[in-house]
Amino acid sequence: MTRKQLSVIISLMTVMPFALSAKKKAPKPDANPIFTNVEYYGQDSIYINNPLGEDEFYNPILQGCYPDPAICKKGDDYYLVCSSFVMMPGCPIFHSKDMVNWRQIGHVLDRPSHLPVTNSGTSQGMMAPGITYNPRNDTFYMITTVGGNFVVKAKDPAGPWSDPIRLGFGGIDPSLFFDDNGKAYIVHNDAPKQALWDGHRTIRIWEYDVENDRLIPDSDHVIVNGGTKFHKKPFWIEAPHIYKKDGKYYLMCAEGGTGDTHSEVVFMSDNATGPYIEAPSNPVLTQRHLDPQRKEKVDWAGHSDVIKGPDGKWFGVFLAIRPNVNDRTVTGRETFMLPVDWSGKWPMFENGLIPIEPKLKLPRGVKNMTGTNGFMPQGNFGFRDDLTADTLDYRWVGLRTMIDSVARHTPFGLQLLPNNHNITENRPLSAAWTRQIHNDFSFSTDLLYRPRNEKDLAGIACIQSNKFNYVFGITRKGKTDYIVLQRTAKGESTVIASTPVENFKGKIELRVSAVNDEYRFAYSLDCGNTYTELGDPQSGDILSTDIAGGFVGNLLGLYSTSDNTAIPQ
Repeated sequence: MTRKQLSVIISLMTVMPFALSAKKKAPKPDANPIFTNVEYYGQDSIYINNPLGEDEFYNPILQGCYPDPAICKKGDDYYLVCSSFVMMPGCPIFHSKDMVNWRQIGHVLDRPSHLPVTNSGTSQGMMAPGITYNPRNDTFYMITTVGGNFVVKAKDPAGPWSDPIRLGFGGIDPSLFFDDNGKAYIVHNDAPKQALWDGHRTIRIWEYDVENDRLIPDSDHVIVNGGTKFHKKPFWIEAPHIYKKDGKYYLMCAEGGTGDTHSEVVFMSDNATGPYIEAPSNPVLTQRHLDPQRKEKVDWAGHSDVIKGPDGKWFGVFLAIRPNVNDRTVTGRETFMLPVDWSGKWPMFENGLIPIEPKLKLPRGVKNMTGTNGFMPQGNFGFRDDLTADTLDYRWVGLRTMIDSVARHTPFGLQLLPNNHNITENRPLSAAWTRQIHNDFSFSTDLLYRPRNEKDLAGIACIQSNKFNYVFGITRKGKTDYIVLQRTAKGESTVIASTPVENFKGKIELRVSAVNDEYRFAYSLDCGNTYTELGDPQSGDILSTDIAGGFVGNLLGLYSTSDNTAIPQ
C-alpha cells in the first residue's frame, strides 16, 4: 500500500474530530491529560492481494502480539490463552465454538497478586501459559511462569480465577496433563544437571496431586534430554504438552528457539512418564528450511498445542511471525492455526513444512463471522474508541500496572494521572496501550492537555522496550508549549524534532502512521482539517524484535509522565 492510499484512509477516519466535545462542554485542559476519539486502521497488502472466498478465513487467527498459544476444550467449547509478559491484565483468554470465530472473554490474570512485574522488562513477566480442563472435577487450570511457576483455577474460564498456587519447581513452560485414569502430571522445560552445549535443555515430568494442588515429592525425572537427534546437539527443547490417543502418550515440544530455527517435534510412549521415542518424521512443523526471500513470508513457526476440532479433525495452534518489507518483525509473534493429519501413528501438520499461506479452508459447516458480533477481526480493519465507557475494551492494557491505577474514566475520555516514571524505565507507566496489528497502519487520538513545565509530557508512544521506543507529545519549556519527537535506541534517547506551538489552547490531535516500515508523526491544531508532520520519517527498526530483541510486538500507547526527558531543542 502506498502512502497516498493510507492518507486517503486517514482522511476518511478524521471526519469527526472532537465529536464528543461538540456535544458536551469539555473541561478546561490541565496537567492531567484526557484522551478521546482514538482511531486505528490497518491496511496490509497481503490482505488486499488475497481476498477471501466464501469458504475461507485468514491465518493468523489472532493478529498482532498474541504468542505462545495454548488450547483446551470442554464439550463443544474451545478456550485459548496467550502470553502477555508485563501487560496488565495478563493472559488474554478467548472462546470459540468452531476454532475459526474467536471472542475474547477476559484475562486470566486480572489483579496485581497474579502479576508481580513492577520492575520487569517488557519481554519478561508472564509467558508460555498452558490451559487444561479436568472433567473429573469440572475445573479449568492455567499454569505459567511469573517469578516462578504457579497454577490458577476456575470453574468458569471467563473468571474469576483463583489466587496463584505456587508449585516450587524450576524451569519454564509448564503444562498440565490429566490422564483418563485420574492421575495428573506436569511437564516443563528445565536445565540439565550439566549442560553439554549451548542450548542444552531437558523436559522434566512430575506427578501432580489434584486434591491438594501440589507436586508429589520425588516424583520428577527427565523424559527428554536435549531434544531430537541428541548427537547433533539440539537447541532449546521447550513448551511441552502431553496428549493421549489410541492408548499411546504423545509429547509435543518446540525446539530450535523462538526464532528462525524454530520447529515443533513429537515423541511417543506407552506410559505418561516415559520412556519416549522420537518421531522419525521430526520436525512436524517448521519454516526454517525455506527460501528466506520468499514472498508473503511466514517464519519462526513452532510452540504448538493441538486439539480435536468440532468435525473430529485435529488442529494445531502455534506462533509464527510475518516480517514487513524490510524483513523486520514489528507486529510480534502471532497465533496461527493449521489442520493436523493424525490418521496414522504420528501427527503431522498439514502444509506445515511448505510456505504457510495467508488463507485456510473453513472446517465443514463453519461460517466465517470474524469481525462481527464481538468476534476478533481478521484481515484489514480498524476501530474507533472515544474512551468514555466505564470499562475499557479488552484491547487496552497497562504496562506493569493496571490502567485504572493510573487513570480515571470521565464523560469526555480517559484521563491519565501522570506519575514520575517515564518510558525509559522498567517501571509502571501512566499509559494505556494497544497492539500494533498491521505493518501499514494509522493510530490517532484527540488530546486535551496543558503541561506545566518541561517535566510534563503527554501524547502518543510506540514501545518495544524501555531501551527502544518513540515518544511524540506536548511538553513545555519556559513559557512556550512544544511538540516534541524523541527516539530511544539502545537506551540512548535523542530529541530528533521539536517545534513551538504558539497560542496553544490545550486541544490537539496526534497521529502516528507507518507504510513500508517508515513511521511518520503528525499533529493537527484545527480539529483534523490539516496535519503537519514533525521531523523526517523514522525507521521502524527499533520497534522490531530483530533490533530490539525480546518477544513482544510494538505497542501503541496513550502516554503521560511527570518525569519527562524529551526536552525541546
